[in-house]
Amino acid sequence: MTNDAPFLVTGATGRQGGGTARALLAAGVPVRALVRDPAAPRAVALEQAGAELFRGDLRDRASLEAASRGVRGVFSIQTPLDLSIGAIDFASELTQGTQLVEAARSNDVTRFVHTSVSGAGAWHRNAPGWDEGRWSTGDYFETKAAIQDLVAGAGFEAWTIIKPPTFMDHPLFDRSSVVDGRLVTVIAADTEVPLIAPEDIGAAAAAALLDPATFHGIELDLAGDVLSVGEIAAVLSTAWQEPIVPDILTPEQAVAAGIPQPVVEAQEWFNVVGSPARPEQARSLGLRPITFEEWALATYRD
Repeated sequence: MTNDAPFLVTGATGRQGGGTARALLAAGVPVRALVRDPAAPRAVALEQAGAELFRGDLRDRASLEAASRGVRGVFSIQTPLDLSIGAIDFASELTQGTQLVEAARSNDVTRFVHTSVSGAGAWHRNAPGWDEGRWSTGDYFETKAAIQDLVAGAGFEAWTIIKPPTFMDHPLFDRSSVVDGRLVTVIAADTEVPLIAPEDIGAAAAAALLDPATFHGIELDLAGDVLSVGEIAAVLSTAWQEPIVPDILTPEQAVAAGIPQPVVEAQEWFNVVGSPARPEQARSLGLRPITFEEWALATYRD
């Protein structure tokens, strides 16, 4: 494959795929962006930035075969959300990942970078209460882990799995979770929360595609910062220029206050299971993801 061959980016109109496409274009390399609707505003913006738009769908194997032809690397991301039915479909997510891996291999693609979620695999299976069915996230994590295994075992010359934790713009830590200056949460005061800016996922993916020798075979639990909820509230206080303090509830109090049970369980996961993502791994690979303070000041003071 020639050095001027493009990289195929799936999910190109989303945050992670879009970030990857922009990072690759900024590096001066050609991008083939897989999009369902070339006329969508985000797709048009990518084309104006220099990307080649390729109409296709992760559920359509033939379109993936065509999109993968002649590319030197693939950025892979899937979603269980089926917009056609407005529901979660983990079997569809697994099919998407399987078809993309198979299409890339059939076209002799040598580099494959896949984005999953922090903790998927051995970490989540060792979670307290996992075998007893304590958590309702079984299909979510098991699907992510299954696609990771497919990527690692497919025989690519270079592969990387990026496993981001909580996004810095997650609703857990925005104004929707603040009531009268109180950041309402079930996350305990001493719980460490790894955070990542979405654009840094794209930067890491582009780095892995462009430098396969450094990133081959790595599962990167990617974080830019690790903070307690008190530290998060302090950063938001500075960024929003108003006092914010954490209001930590028990799971029972949160449910009684009307917080949906899945949200309560997701926050309790932080307390009991956590995430292995830490900034040190990214920095050891030459990446420099931004801190939560840097992100918040840039985002809320623009």
